[in-house]
Amino acid sequence: MGNLICMAKKDGGSKGNNGSKSSRRMGVNRSQRKLLAEEELLHRQALSMALHQHQLSQRFDNGSMSRRIGSTSSRRKNLPDADALANGGKQDKVPENLENIKIKKFVLIHGEGFGAWCWYKTIAQLEEVGLVPVALDLAGSGIDTTDTNCIKTLAEYSKPLISYLENLPEDEKVILVAHSTGGACVSHALELFPEKISKAIFVCATMVSDGQRPFDVFAAELGSADRFMQESPFLIHGNGKDNPPTGFMFEKQLMKGLYFNQSPTKDIALAMVSMRPTPLGPIMEKLSLTPEKYGASRRFYVQTLDDRALSPDVQEKLVGENPPEGVFKIKGSDHCPFFSKPQSLHKILVEIAQIE
Repeated sequence: MGNLICMAKKDGGSKGNNGSKSSRRMGVNRSQRKLLAEEELLHRQALSMALHQHQLSQRFDNGSMSRRIGSTSSRRKNLPDADALANGGKQDKVPENLENIKIKKFVLIHGEGFGAWCWYKTIAQLEEVGLVPVALDLAGSGIDTTDTNCIKTLAEYSKPLISYLENLPEDEKVILVAHSTGGACVSHALELFPEKISKAIFVCATMVSDGQRPFDVFAAELGSADRFMQESPFLIHGNGKDNPPTGFMFEKQLMKGLYFNQSPTKDIALAMVSMRPTPLGPIMEKLSLTPEKYGASRRFYVQTLDDRALSPDVQEKLVGENPPEGVFKIKGSDHCPFFSKPQSLHKILVEIAQIE
């Protein structure tokens, strides 16, 4: 999927054929080397940003917490320049078939433990075709300075997204893209600002029904909410052991198996120094969604078929109980298609943007 094959015309003589084949091979090799070099540079820049973030961010170690030092910005400002990487600094021209896309701004919302950093490949690919990606850190995520232990509600967790939508010009709409539990934040936004959201794309995300909790979607893997709150070894008691847990974070080896079973090792390394604890309150909160707002929104779902965190069966159940306008499937993708199958995810996002 996504591979372009160029067929060269045959030459009359055998020498011409051999020369042509040799020339083509050299051209392909040079092209491959260039692509590998560009990808390596992209990885190095992303990892460098993550390591810098790691030094500045609020980190948790065995339940203890140290304060973040440095930037108070809630959004990453130094993402890799996709145009410079792909075109030697030249601005890429918008493909003709994309010029008619009315809504070009994509707002990318990460899932539990992740941050805006996880979308770096998607950002580069969308920019390359002239679209406008915006990746946000939810409260207490990425480089946002909010103390995770103080985030008790979905509204607090979603505040960066809600503030962004509130400040949009009245005549502007966006396409929201949600990953994993970020689906709850996007659902919350659809209920508040249906007029500002052209489409919502749920990428192996918690596309819940009215009265459902985001955690309920993962109950098949994690057990009941009550049992999880009482017995899980991954809970964080930021306000002391005698008080209710404030968040959770899986240990690294478990995360690798759950989230990254098909992802490149470099992206796993990036995630291991960038993941942060997830506030517990927002995923345990029941959503209030109405047919007039959330129910009338244009929703699309992207299923990941080698997903161990949210199994294909659970994803199928989600779209059956709360049918979206369209369903797309990515073979060979783990829970993080932006790492494991970025090109497939990119093509789906563009295809959905083109739907009238």
